[in-house]
Amino acid sequence: MKKEIKAAARLQQVTEYYFSRKLKEVASLNAQGKDIISLAIGSPDMPPSEQTVEKLCEVARNPNAHGYQPTMGTPELRQAMADFYLRWYGVELNPQTEIQPLIGSKEGILHTTLAFVNPGEKVLVPNPGYPTYTSLSKILGAEVVNYDLLENNGWQPDFDALEQMNLDDVRLMWTNYPNMPTGGAARKETYERLVRFAQDHGIVVVNDNPYSFILNEHPLSLLQVDGAKDCCIEFNSMSKSHNMPGWRVGLCASNAQFIQWILKIKSNIDSGTFRGIQLAAAEAYRNSGEWHREANINTYRRRRNMAEDIMRILGCEFDPQQVGMFLWGKIPAQYDDAEQLTERVLHEARVFITPGFIFGSNGERYIRISLCAKDEKIAEALERIKKVFAQ
Repeated sequence: MKKEIKAAARLQQVTEYYFSRKLKEVASLNAQGKDIISLAIGSPDMPPSEQTVEKLCEVARNPNAHGYQPTMGTPELRQAMADFYLRWYGVELNPQTEIQPLIGSKEGILHTTLAFVNPGEKVLVPNPGYPTYTSLSKILGAEVVNYDLLENNGWQPDFDALEQMNLDDVRLMWTNYPNMPTGGAARKETYERLVRFAQDHGIVVVNDNPYSFILNEHPLSLLQVDGAKDCCIEFNSMSKSHNMPGWRVGLCASNAQFIQWILKIKSNIDSGTFRGIQLAAAEAYRNSGEWHREANINTYRRRRNMAEDIMRILGCEFDPQQVGMFLWGKIPAQYDDAEQLTERVLHEARVFITPGFIFGSNGERYIRISLCAKDEKIAEALERIKKVFAQ
């Protein structure tokens, strides 16, 4: 008799990612000729700047550019990242010791958790929040402790409630401002409170900051706060702000000791990123302010206006001040939950939007619309939804 092969026990801690599962259904519907319009995923549909692509091609043609690269990143990329933080946030970073290039923020979540959290120790995760904060923590054996983000508090942390929690064995706190999925804006006072909280409790606060340029004229960084570098880490990604989701380039910034711990983990997992991607990313960090205004403000503003019309037709309430590349709205009372509405939109209007429950229990009565589709596709989605719901 053959001995049964079993999966690792950690697989019992997580389920297949919602979008991985749901996109299979959408693909099946498309195969049936349904022509589903996806307004679900935040994958920018626009290209990077022209000089970014030109630099990639230039380096790729160099026969000497295809070997292994340093895990810590090329000097050119690290310097460009430091220049970017100084230019846009007024934050000085030592490119040699205080920056670590990442293969995207998801990788950073993995490496940071491995560097700071022992199995059985705790991490604070926002509810609602990016699902990967929870899933990777569970896979790595950490205990997830949720803290609430609520609409009546502008989707900011309730620090009085945090102070009442049992914070024993909490090693990390994940934050994400501008917030995804809610669109809650970054606030200087929130960042200041987060730094004090980290200092008071010996907790490393990690701010995930990929949305600070999207529909936002005044980008902020947690590292602008005095003392933040000593107890906090910030991630920043090129996926959203530079239209480079498939390139997998991001960074983490902090003090030299934290960066060294993260590099120690990372160097045992990957062998660096292709030199062409690194040098092209360095070029992208030099994009003009005009490029950012057109790509991240003007384009998304046009799309956001149409997404707001969709929300109104669906009877959803939303905060017009929210930022980022999604629109977050509260569903009408007639629906039992958000998925009841999103399934009707999918199967009757043939538009795929996201139910908020995937981000946590505080998202159960919300939906999220992505702005990452061509203007004409969002306009068509609006017309389809009108035909079903505007009766």
